Amino acid sequence: MSAVTINGERLWDSLMQMAGIGATDKGGCNRQALTELDQQGRALFLRWCEQAGCHWWLDEMGNLFVRRPGTQPDAPAVLTGSHLDTQPTGGKFDGVYGVLAGLEVIRTLNDHQIDTTHPIDIAVWTNEEGARFSPAMLGSGVWAGAFSLEYGLGRTDSTGTTVKQAIKSLGYDALQPCQPYPIKAAFELHIEQGPILEQAKTPIGVVEGVQGMRWYDLILTGAPVHAGPTPMDVRQDPVLAYASIAAKLYELAREHGPWARVTLGSIETYPGARNTVPERVTATVDLRHPDANVLEQMDKAFRLLTNEVSEIAGVRAEIRDEWLSPPVSFASECVETVQRASDELGLKSKRLFSGAGHDAVYVSSVAPTSMIFIPCEKGISHNEAENIKPQDAKAGANVLLRAILSQAGEQ
Repeated sequence: MSAVTINGERLWDSLMQMAGIGATDKGGCNRQALTELDQQGRALFLRWCEQAGCHWWLDEMGNLFVRRPGTQPDAPAVLTGSHLDTQPTGGKFDGVYGVLAGLEVIRTLNDHQIDTTHPIDIAVWTNEEGARFSPAMLGSGVWAGAFSLEYGLGRTDSTGTTVKQAIKSLGYDALQPCQPYPIKAAFELHIEQGPILEQAKTPIGVVEGVQGMRWYDLILTGAPVHAGPTPMDVRQDPVLAYASIAAKLYELAREHGPWARVTLGSIETYPGARNTVPERVTATVDLRHPDANVLEQMDKAFRLLTNEVSEIAGVRAEIRDEWLSPPVSFASECVETVQRASDELGLKSKRLFSGAGHDAVYVSSVAPTSMIFIPCEKGISHNEAENIKPQDAKAGANVLLRAILSQAGEQ
């Protein structure tokens, strides 16, 4: 295999140019899925890809695919990529790094006039973040068959706009079917979004799988009464019930540590008056664990404790299942390809599981898949302060380059 390496300065410059689209005052990005800013980011990426001699296509979910042909055009592709959409107050690197590192791999191969037997594809998946449309990883989920096309196109944002309407409003046409095609291997390069690699002073994470996760909406309904005249012991207070449920869920995470995760990301009260005991609490619950059996135990415990607490508090509880993403183990041959690439480059690495969901979860259901992580500063992500070091960005992209060449067949 050639000893070529990627151009780190060019990669970093591309990252900074992309970060200028939807830039926020605090140094982050706001390019939510299928917005005009998301479209601008895609257009910039496509201009670069066309300059690199690639062709591209869009599918019915707005997923974007870019191809560098191989010497055997009909051979199954080696796929990389990630997403360009961000959280409303997101960072500059989440998803974007994996997409632009894939482009840098292609640019590097062009620089050195290296052909591959298999085509090399870059995917830009629609609505990975789940910030505008729920659930997350929607585009890759429809593509892989986890969701129906009707379901995907029918998802709505906070204004009632559907995915189908958003795609149409951006002028996308001549869309290809949203379905898998032959893929030899897939690699997604990503920032870790956690502190493990930085704390271990390790530049490369060899990802063996992804934690399973379950999302719920929790609705607790009590009785709205005056805050002054109503004694505490006769109230049907949904906030009191929520506080108890929250405490018990955090204890559940400790019981199933160290890999269990419990997050209560949003809570709203109605009617939201200062001097009225709320009638209703609506909250989100996020449970995660890499072991399917443990995740199932956490699910059952959540339902049981919610029923027990709500009965004692005299409120009505409803749990709505919003999303289930089972734990995933990546293909051993792809994991080992990443490990070899890191070893050959003399880079220290660490095996780990991803605590966050990624498009690679759904891709892995139809093709051999693995992920590569690099550290992010203080483990911060989904935050405008998200940051990585240029040398880590270069190291991860070089691992990706070697992994892709190993599978694509260097000529």
